[in-house]
Amino acid sequence: MRLATFNLLHGRSLSDGTVHAGRIRTAIADLDADVLGLQEVDRAQPRSGLLDLTALAADALDATTHRFAAAVVGTPGQTWEPWHSGADIAHPQYGIALVSRYPVDRWQITELPGAPVRSPVLAPDGGLLLLRDEPRVLLAAVVQTPSGPMTVATTHLSFVPGWNVRQLRHAVRALRALPAPRVLLGDLNMPAGPVRAFTGWRPLARAATFPSPAPKTQLDHVLADPRGVADLGRVVQVRTPSQPISDHRPLVVRLDRR
Repeated sequence: MRLATFNLLHGRSLSDGTVHAGRIRTAIADLDADVLGLQEVDRAQPRSGLLDLTALAADALDATTHRFAAAVVGTPGQTWEPWHSGADIAHPQYGIALVSRYPVDRWQITELPGAPVRSPVLAPDGGLLLLRDEPRVLLAAVVQTPSGPMTVATTHLSFVPGWNVRQLRHAVRALRALPAPRVLLGDLNMPAGPVRAFTGWRPLARAATFPSPAPKTQLDHVLADPRGVADLGRVVQVRTPSQPISDHRPLVVRLDRR
């Protein structure tokens, strides 16, 4: 079984700054993941050609099941508001997604509020911008694999130090209500050491994933709850392949559950 996480940067290429469905499809197909967590996912956004990136990823993997969970309505960095149940599905949305080749018995979405203060972010010209933090979400699925049920979730945590720790702890508490074994895929915006220290969960891979041209740090993780981790089997391969899109590299973990 292959598990993967990939921050898509809404499908944008660093080489020319554009978004092309063919590039995204090629990048996703190369992962050959049975369950894939995606972050920075666009739906109906003009900047990404109004593509449904979740559906595109599912098609690339020939996956039977997928779900998108919006964090905001509008466009990050421009005009947006937190997602709400009354949001028009035709409006631009941005969030995370799970794609599965296996059937899903149950979905669960947990809101992870954004930091209440504006935070400094390095601008492309080298200056600092004070940005409002976006709300985040945790998307979990109880998946029926050939070896039995397991919980797989994905999230994209805040870039605000300390606040992302609070969100991570909230996410772990929410997942413990779902069946073991449990795996969390995502861009957690913190390196592996603090992630393990603050959760007690086991990293299934240690590999730098950011920035994509020459990765120096691991922001993207595949974590397993130690309760039930033996049922996941052993890790037999870890990949961080270079792709034609995004400023992150995907992280792919292959497990042997025999």
